[in-house]
Amino acid sequence: MKRYSILFFLALTFACSKKSNDLVVKTNIEGLKKGTVYLKRVIDTVLVTVDSVIVNGNSKFELYAELDEPDLFFLDLDKNSKEEDRISFFADKGIVEINTTLKSFVADVDIKGSKQHEVLEDYRELMSRLNNRSLDLIKERFEAGKDGDTVLLKTIQKKQSGILKNRYLQTVNFALNHKDSEVAPYLALSEIYNANLNLLDTIHKSLTPTIKDSKYGKELHKFIEERRNEEKQ
Repeated sequence: MKRYSILFFLALTFACSKKSNDLVVKTNIEGLKKGTVYLKRVIDTVLVTVDSVIVNGNSKFELYAELDEPDLFFLDLDKNSKEEDRISFFADKGIVEINTTLKSFVADVDIKGSKQHEVLEDYRELMSRLNNRSLDLIKERFEAGKDGDTVLLKTIQKKQSGILKNRYLQTVNFALNHKDSEVAPYLALSEIYNANLNLLDTIHKSLTPTIKDSKYGKELHKFIEERRNEEKQ
C-alpha cells in the first residue's frame, strides 16, 4: 500500500508541475546570454507573471500559459521592466513566435502566429504616422516658445488639437472595421477610454456576439455602464 501511495504522489507531482501549453511562446532574443525573461498578463487589473525562463547561454527558449480566449501578453527582460522596455502582443491558443535582439529589445521585435496581433500591428502602424506628426509639432512649439511667437504657438496648438481629434476618430473607425476582433474593444478601453460616451457605445454595439462576450467586450460594456452612471449623478 505504501508503494502505491508513493507512486500516486509522484504522478500527482508530475501532473502539477507540467506546464499548460494552451499558449506556447517560442522566443529568440539574439545576443542574450544570461538573464531572466518573464511572460506576463493582466489578471483582475494586476500585472501577473504567468511563466519565466532563466537564460544561460541559449537565446532560444519557450514560455507557456493557460489561455481560454485571446488576450494581451507582455514579455519582460527583467522583473521590473518599464513599460517602454516591454514587448506587448495579442495571443490566442497555439504557437506564437517572437524574435528580437538584446540591443533593441522592443524596436527589433518580429511577432508571428497571432491573427489578433496582426490587427493590433495594423493599428499601431496607422497611429505611428500621427505620432510622428505630433513629435514634429512638439518641436515646433518649443521653438516658437523660445522665440516668443504667440501667433505661431496658437496655430500649433490648434494643429495639435486636430491631431488628437483625428486620433480618436481613426481609432473609432478602426474598431468599427474590426468588430470581429478582440482588438476592437481593447483599443476602446486602452486608447480612447475618455472619448465621448456615444463613441464608445457605438463601438460596443457594433461588436459581433462572440466579441461582445469576450474578456474585453465584457470589460468595455462594464466601463460604459460605469461612466453612464457617473454622468447621471
